[in-house]
Amino acid sequence: MYVCCVKDPKFKAKKTEKTRFLPRRYGDLTIAYDVLRSYDSNYMAQITIDNNHPLGRLDNWNLTWEWKRGEFINTMKGAYTLRKDISDCIYGEAGNYYQSLDFSTVMNCEKKPIIVDLPPEKEKDDALGNIPYCCKNGTLLPPTMNITQSKAIFQLQVYKLPPDLNRTVFYPPQNWKINGFINPDYVCGPPIRVSPMEFPDPNGLMSETEAIASWQIVCNITRPKSKHSRCCVTYSAFYNESVVPCNTCACGCSEDAACNPDATALLLPPEALLVPSENRTAKAKAWASIKHRHVPNPLPCWDNCGVSINWHIVSNYRKGWTARITLFNWADYTFKNWFVALEMDKFYRGYEKVYSFNGTKLQGPGRLNKTIFLQGLEGLNYLIAETDGKDPSVDPRVPGKQQSVISFTKKETPGINIVKGDGFPTRLYFNGEECELPDHIPTASGPRHSVSQLAVVLFTVVALLSTVDYF
Repeated sequence: MYVCCVKDPKFKAKKTEKTRFLPRRYGDLTIAYDVLRSYDSNYMAQITIDNNHPLGRLDNWNLTWEWKRGEFINTMKGAYTLRKDISDCIYGEAGNYYQSLDFSTVMNCEKKPIIVDLPPEKEKDDALGNIPYCCKNGTLLPPTMNITQSKAIFQLQVYKLPPDLNRTVFYPPQNWKINGFINPDYVCGPPIRVSPMEFPDPNGLMSETEAIASWQIVCNITRPKSKHSRCCVTYSAFYNESVVPCNTCACGCSEDAACNPDATALLLPPEALLVPSENRTAKAKAWASIKHRHVPNPLPCWDNCGVSINWHIVSNYRKGWTARITLFNWADYTFKNWFVALEMDKFYRGYEKVYSFNGTKLQGPGRLNKTIFLQGLEGLNYLIAETDGKDPSVDPRVPGKQQSVISFTKKETPGINIVKGDGFPTRLYFNGEECELPDHIPTASGPRHSVSQLAVVLFTVVALLSTVDYF
């Protein structure tokens, strides 16, 4: 038997009722606040953090909010609060109302708790873990690196106070903030009531269950202001002997600094990049004397950045050119699964290969079509922390370093002029944080002769030999 179905020409679709909830919105980072179970005096909520930006990232994230109606966190799984402070409950309204509750087991009673992720070893812990996407030490990678590492989930039991003792009355916390270590700054909006989140059936059936109530918080990345970045870039090139350092106070300066925070940074000899910025004064003054440049008094402040990145033009020949990128970690912190994103307006299409990193041309809307994504190879994806020199009493501390050469072809970028400065990135990101670029680029000193291949090889060998003792 065969059945033929035809559309009824008289059929009219019923008008769907307008929902009383606002539509969900897109953001660089979104946070979902879903009520899973509800009782008269308390409810169970689940918080889901989704990193949506292809270059956004958080390391050791700290999440905070503000309770507005005296709520407190009784228990939590998948995360924990930095402080286990119950004094606000005992001496406040909660202590008067919940007189039979054992507050020694309460997680947190602060009005503005600080919540952090659990370490990986707690992932299978029955009391604290066993929550999907938890326990990554607060790391949220961009989806371009690892989609499963771009989400975090934790649950908490929230106790309420009168007059909110009704299983249908919920007031989500306000003033949400989230930040990380050397990561972009996120600005979060207020919680918006949205349609209840749908979850797959925990028994594996095809049915879905809805949350009792859901809110969405949208957070977007803001560009760092001048002198408020967390990383900076230095420029150098084969056609100029000097290095253009990071800008003065690129990552901020103390108000009582005995230096000039507004003066232009002094040019440096190449070897000065291997010592901390605060130890470069003698080298900078000697280099200025050799080059017959004026040395201001007081001297310019240094950059004070935990991470600096050097972009060096290595060679320029008829069919292409090469650059070398070097990452310096001056912080007491090891970056795992680091990445660098290079935004290149003029030479993106000429990118050929990166030799010691993984390199990918990003595809997407807006400026992503001009961005090259670099990350460490497997097993070499750690940018180690700053360490002591061979002789700590004499030698300065040595930064962690990663380095690679990148090759470009001129076939896809006709008219590019490397010596005039076309070979420098227009924006550079480290772990999602936009690094501050120098105010000017190296200029050609003397005749603009092309560099021979032998000179390029010799230059590279000398540069590597000059740094080998520091690795």
